[in-house]
Amino acid sequence: MGAPTRSRLLDFAEPDPPGTSLPQQTPQPPRSALRDFAEAAPPPRADTDGRPGPKPGIPAYHTPVCVPAHPQSVAGTGSDGRPARVPFIVLELFRHPAHGTVAFAFTSPARLAEALGEAQPWVAASLGALAEGVRDQGVTVLLDPRVAPGEPNWRPEDLAAYAREVRR
Repeated sequence: MGAPTRSRLLDFAEPDPPGTSLPQQTPQPPRSALRDFAEAAPPPRADTDGRPGPKPGIPAYHTPVCVPAHPQSVAGTGSDGRPARVPFIVLELFRHPAHGTVAFAFTSPARLAEALGEAQPWVAASLGALAEGVRDQGVTVLLDPRVAPGEPNWRPEDLAAYAREVRR
């Protein structure tokens, strides 16, 4: 196998001048790289920067919510021309006696689980984008709705069966 590979960076490093020493650095706690991205991000835009905001009647885009949804896929063709499954997310819509077809949105995963059960799959979304996206289809978004007790949409055994089906 031979000698281990040695970095050539050391060939280009200049030695420290005589009589100088590097100051001792105190160890710093580990820092998440996510903080670097957050600190480098531009500041939030002012409402007067000229870009359009949400349409009237649409909540702010920065409002995060948990939305009942599940993955699905259809048969398609991959970029190499071979058969492939094309995945996408399906928002779950519900029938409401007063509002017709509705999409539920919850302000926390705990509220979603309390209303629809622990096994309910969901995605994180922006309340404003969700409301704007479904409005043209005549769907209303209900925030933290109270759901009548009963059989949940998804049970753990439903998730297990779904996972088996997807893995085929």
